Amino acid sequence: MENQSNGKAIASLVLGIVSLVCVFFGYGAILGIILGIIGIVLGISSKKEQPSGMATAGLVLSIISVALCALSFIACIACAGALASLSY
Repeated sequence: MENQSNGKAIASLVLGIVSLVCVFFGYGAILGIILGIIGIVLGISSKKEQPSGMATAGLVLSIISVALCALSFIACIACAGALASLSY
C-alpha cells in the first residue's frame, strides 16, 4: 500500500505548474487562477487523505501560482486602463 501513488497529489502538482506557466501570458492569468484554485482544492483533499510531500508541494505551488496570476492579471488591467486613458 505504501507504493500506491496519490492521483490527487500529482494532479495538484501538475495544475500548480500549469497555472504558474499561465502567469507569463497576460490575460491567460484568468485560466491560471482557475487552475490554481482547483489545484489548491485537490492538494488539501490529498493532504487529508494521505499526507505526502507531493501533496504539500502541489498545495504550496498552487497557492503561489494563484497569487502570482492574480498580481499579473491586476497589472494587465492597470496597463490597459492606463493606455486607454491616454488622449491624443
